[in-house]
Amino acid sequence: MHSLVHVRTVGHHHSQYQGSGRSSTYVYTLVEKYGNILSLQLGDMSFVLVTGLPLIKEVLVDQNQSFVNRPITPIRERIFKNSGLIMSNGQIWKEQRRFTLTTLKNFGLGKKSLDECIQEEARNLIQAIKEENGQPFNPHFKMNNAVSNIICSITFGKRFDYEDEQFQELLRLLDDVTFQEASKRCQLYNIFPWIMKFLPGPHQTLFRNWEKLKLFVAHVIENHKRDWNPDQTRDFIDAYLKEIEKNKGNATSNFHEENLIYSTLDLFFAGTETTSTTLRWGLLYSALYPEIQEKVQAEIDRVIGQSQMPSTADRESMPYTNAFIHEVQRMGNIIPLNAPREVTGDTTLAGYYLPKGTVIMTNLTALHTDPAEWATPDTFNPEHFLENGQFKKRESFLPFSVGKRVCLGEQLAKSELFIFFTCLLQNFTFRAPDNEKLSLKFRAGITVSPVSHRLCAVPRS
Repeated sequence: MHSLVHVRTVGHHHSQYQGSGRSSTYVYTLVEKYGNILSLQLGDMSFVLVTGLPLIKEVLVDQNQSFVNRPITPIRERIFKNSGLIMSNGQIWKEQRRFTLTTLKNFGLGKKSLDECIQEEARNLIQAIKEENGQPFNPHFKMNNAVSNIICSITFGKRFDYEDEQFQELLRLLDDVTFQEASKRCQLYNIFPWIMKFLPGPHQTLFRNWEKLKLFVAHVIENHKRDWNPDQTRDFIDAYLKEIEKNKGNATSNFHEENLIYSTLDLFFAGTETTSTTLRWGLLYSALYPEIQEKVQAEIDRVIGQSQMPSTADRESMPYTNAFIHEVQRMGNIIPLNAPREVTGDTTLAGYYLPKGTVIMTNLTALHTDPAEWATPDTFNPEHFLENGQFKKRESFLPFSVGKRVCLGEQLAKSELFIFFTCLLQNFTFRAPDNEKLSLKFRAGITVSPVSHRLCAVPRS
């Protein structure tokens, strides 16, 4: 049995949910020096960092029973208990996940109706961008609006108007919690919760904002209950209410209103933040690499023309556009160290002993920028996903993770990314405003997103 190298790092206070996207060189030097499995101390958080496809697959796929749990930090405990979809464990997680997957399937994941829902939203987004008349604008909340409306249609049974004040407030809260959670104060709360809960600071704002989000969802649920008809399931909330009803006499059932609130919030958060951040990276890369943007547009014009609405079925015949989207995900690398795992019982990995409770991070950054895997790891290059003009799947590409806890919205996200991107580049050419320089700087929160910037969307037709 080997003993793990323990590296204490100073001054890197990223949240346990991320390492920073493009500052991967720091982690690289550590991995090169100490190997593919090492114990890291970031501030007062310690975790084991696992690098390289064979070991990542061992953790997420082959030995998944030993690594299936999520670590519950004091912050998460306070906000979500052991409930919902993303951070729950054991029986609760299994049941909630199974139910959600089935329900999403019934609402047209992989069916035509979902495409139609995304296409309708894409039309609204195109209209909203046209109103900017090619002048500089910040794409952040427009992207959030559009993407969030898809998950709102599935969970709440309705989309919101982009001018809807309540919807804007909701998206702003969501954006805030994504970044507050990675702040130093919030990390301190994870270390000294018994002291920090009495002190003011961003962690208190974080809790207040999550409470506002929970209240909003609780309010939507109340409205659903008023005109609920068990024979007619309009959305995720209706389906869940039916499940609660079905388990009414069962005292041990995990289907109750509190879990409904948490699962809905998880869907709302995961279904908005990740996809809209990826879209923002994509528009930024389009503006920074005009010749690549032109190639995507040429393929769009050739395959579907300028007036036809793209559908998921078109992806097969549009390898360059598909490769472009994959490259956006590789370079955007929005969850650099994947969502954390926790060892469920004493185990070994590659000859190292890992006691129960060890937090494991899988190094997606190194995987997505491995020079042995990618021809130009640090340069935006859709050719990474092409071979003889055909789209090529890559084993070392895991933006949705892999295994039992693979992102449950993967199919939804892929459909959204394809339809939204294709629509946007079909209708507009994106470029930097005059006298403004675009950069690839990012802000790190639960996800890694571009810093605030403006673009011009020049209408094409």
